[in-house]
Amino acid sequence: MSYVQPVDLVDRLTAAGASKVKYSAGATILRATMAGAILALAAAFAVSVSTQTGQPLLGAMLFPVGFIMLYLMGFDLLTGVFTLVPLAWIAKKDGVTLPAMLRNWGLVFLGNLIGAVAVALLMAIYFTYGFSTEPSAVGQAISEIGHGRTVGYAEYGAAGMLTLFVRGVLCNWMVSTGVVGAFMSDSILGKIACMWMPVMLFFYMGFEHSIVNMFLFPSGLLLGADFTLMDYLLWNEIPTVVGNLVGGLTFVGLPLYFAHRRKQASAGAPGALPSADVAGAPAATGAPAADVPALALPSAAEAEAPLVGATR
Repeated sequence: MSYVQPVDLVDRLTAAGASKVKYSAGATILRATMAGAILALAAAFAVSVSTQTGQPLLGAMLFPVGFIMLYLMGFDLLTGVFTLVPLAWIAKKDGVTLPAMLRNWGLVFLGNLIGAVAVALLMAIYFTYGFSTEPSAVGQAISEIGHGRTVGYAEYGAAGMLTLFVRGVLCNWMVSTGVVGAFMSDSILGKIACMWMPVMLFFYMGFEHSIVNMFLFPSGLLLGADFTLMDYLLWNEIPTVVGNLVGGLTFVGLPLYFAHRRKQASAGAPGALPSADVAGAPAATGAPAADVPALALPSAAEAEAPLVGATR
């Protein structure tokens, strides 16, 4: 599967994060809009499978299809840029400033929202024959999800808010692991396997994903579910976004970066040896650390695109 060693993986992650802040506003929004739309269709598909078969595990197993396709096509989710762009900022990549990072997050959020809400409208029309009938069984299931994951949390007050936040944290722990998985292999099958497993886990466990929720809750409102727009924002979307940010950085991005980042030997130090971070990956071959040749780093374009059979 052409496994990528952790020290090289971190180089790819920081290069990919740096490349994302360099796109124009229009390109960033377009990439994010397509990502939100594809993920929303995958969520609708998974709920349809779960409802019609009575097997939630089957729906969870199939949901990652959308996630994998959008990443192989080079589109962006907010949960992914929450992890990748801060690593580029910490690594002091050229052009990656705090304002540039916040701009990227804002544009990706907007694009994801546009794509997810557009699909919510289309699916609401589909579930109701153009709003001329009651929602289908799948539409009713989506409505119930919206009610249970807003009012259901509100009933528990602070404890409900804490639970919602923790579910957001756990979600992007898994989803960002899937994002990183796209960089762990140089083969398409390897990328698919590494992305599939953690994303399936998040969906089956019912964790809170801010972009999936941009589809589920507007769909519920369009289908007549018993909650309000303010319920959705206060008792789901806003805490979920914060939880996703914390989860992706705390449990995926920062541990990988600080455990495996490439460290330079002190300048001018006679006889200085490469750090353990540099030599750690090839050490399994038995080659002495001092004999390890310098590894070529991928360009930002190579790191950005997992679909080109090689690196992402």
